This record gives sequence, C-alpha cells and structure tokens, in this order.
Amino acid sequence: QVQPLESGGGLVQAGGSLRLSCAASGGTFTPYAMGWFRQAPGKEREFVASISWSGSATWTTDSVKGRFTISRDNAKNTVTLQMSSLKPEDTAVYYCAVGREEYGGITGTPGGYRYWGQGTQVTVSS
Repeated sequence: QVQPLESGGGLVQAGGSLRLSCAASGGTFTPYAMGWFRQAPGKEREFVASISWSGSATWTTDSVKGRFTISRDNAKNTVTLQMSSLKPEDTAVYYCAVGREEYGGITGTPGGYRYWGQGTQVTVSS
C-alpha cells in the first residue's frame, strides 16, 4: 500500500509562506487523486485542497482560495501545498491523503481517501 509522508511544516509569522510536501512510500500516487486536509485543536478535520491524478483539475476550499495552491509531480511522486499569506487561523496539523480509487475524481470528503499521512504541524503566529 502507498503511504504518504508529509514534510515542510513549521512556525511562521502571519503573512508568511510555507511549502508542504507529500512523498510516497511503498507505492505510487500517480493514478490517484490527492488531497490535503487539516485539523486544528478541538476541531474536526477539514478539507483544504484536492488535485486530480493528472493534475489537470484542482479544488481548494473557500477559506484558502487565492492563498494556497496544490500541485503534483507524478514523475517525482510528490504532491505540494504552497501556502502564502498565512493567517493564525491556518494553524493546524496538515494531512496528505491518497484517493480511494484509481483515476477517481477529486473530492473534499475524507471518506474519498484511502491512505493518510501522519501529519505535519503548521503554526502561524500573530
């Protein structure tokens, strides 16, 4: 089974940028849609962004639209979330997830993803 491994989290001041990466272990991401979710303390896990297996379609939640960009490099088997203009409310553990079906569509529903990473902490100070 393919296991996503996140990296790139850290502490940043409001207005700053971070780049999260998700690499594949034990398999390939290529035929799967990929997603980023986040979970803040005391809150439910929420959808952030998703990208189709080919990279031709993306979807970001309204709260991060225009600030976050999801992309993928199938040759390198990686998915990236570029985050800019960060706000304190972006503070959360960010998770990378692998779509449930090969060549499936993008979705913002956690149930649409089969494998999840351990998460990487993003903290935005005011």
